[in-house]
Amino acid sequence: MSARAAALAAALTALVAVAPAHAAPSGALPAVTARSETATLHDDEEGGNADADDPAIWRNAADPARSLVIATAKEGGLRVYDLKARLVQTLSAPPPAAPGNAPGRYNNVDLVHGFRLARGRADLTVTSDRGHDRLRVHRIDPARPGGPLVDVTDPSAPAVFSADQAEVDEQRTAYGLATWTDASTGRSYALVSRRERTGVALLELTGTPAGTVTYRKIRTLDLPSSFRLPDGTTWRPCGEPGELPQVEGMVVDPANGTLYAGQEDVGIWRVRADLRGTPQLVDRVREYGVPAVYDEAGDECVPGADPGFGGTRLSADVEGLTLLTERDGDGYLLASSQGDDTFAAYDRELSDGNEYEGGFRVAASAAVDGAQECDGAAVLNAPLGPDYPDGLLVVQDGDAGDAEREGTGFKFVDLGDVLDALDD
Repeated sequence: MSARAAALAAALTALVAVAPAHAAPSGALPAVTARSETATLHDDEEGGNADADDPAIWRNAADPARSLVIATAKEGGLRVYDLKARLVQTLSAPPPAAPGNAPGRYNNVDLVHGFRLARGRADLTVTSDRGHDRLRVHRIDPARPGGPLVDVTDPSAPAVFSADQAEVDEQRTAYGLATWTDASTGRSYALVSRRERTGVALLELTGTPAGTVTYRKIRTLDLPSSFRLPDGTTWRPCGEPGELPQVEGMVVDPANGTLYAGQEDVGIWRVRADLRGTPQLVDRVREYGVPAVYDEAGDECVPGADPGFGGTRLSADVEGLTLLTERDGDGYLLASSQGDDTFAAYDRELSDGNEYEGGFRVAASAAVDGAQECDGAAVLNAPLGPDYPDGLLVVQDGDAGDAEREGTGFKFVDLGDVLDALDD
């Protein structure tokens, strides 16, 4: 370990050890209901191995009512929906590089606005392809016949973490993803986490003369995999042998270049989006510090006694992070608390220490099911036509199937209802 890495690890350990737990919530969280839902996806052969994961919301500035939701379906590729949750386009994930290799698997997606391509500026989707350890980039063209997304990934785009195909097939590959455009330089980046590892990589996105998009790695940052507890003991989150506590949900606040990263079994970190400086733990999951032993027969971690060092707002895994911005600079960082089917809201402003502001559930109504075990989420605080004049929250539903067939999908929630719930 280098001297810089050792110093960073020591600083992180000190920060984690003294980070205060948030006060316990009072009363039950308010509930909101979804206005619509996508058709259920099924992760089986008949369903094309489609598994809903992460959404992004693209606003059509010329006609907000025709805005789109772009969402990942893992081996099922990408799905594009209109604001009534109707399917507009399906794009398949790439096939295996060769027989026996891992197939394409789209994990997380985010947007880049006004990216400079060879033929002019365009809005892009950027997706982590976990199966191939690459980023996939699509141009958004709402007037295009056959669907708005056009693949503009450069064929020579490199693997993000893997040195060769053998490493790709081990699937410690590109996983979580967030985009960031540096306001001071105009350069656009993707921040990408690594499956079963604690690392996050900063990749600069660049256009080519051919009109495609590639990327290059700028730097990486490793979050801790073990933690010094206040009682002097060391805690390591439980997982299968060889697995480290990974990051998936991530979002960047464009106003100040702050990255928020959800380390699933640990909590929410914040750090500069350029990955310089020392990460700080915003909040911890309830299970933080709880010793556990992996039971191979049951394929699960068996917890021991809770020493009481965890937080009170999040139940592992902490998943989809999304940023609700307001014009005056206020707003919320929203986080999916997957373990108890809730969402937590934190103050966006760093000067307020990302203080907890409240939470809510997406419950069932007479017409639409609720959201359980939510993986990914996206929010847009802007008018989107008559259906969503106050903006939109889209959340993944990890339990959208029935007794006969498991399934996943996405729920569309009026943002006005969410804001009302947080103001209660």
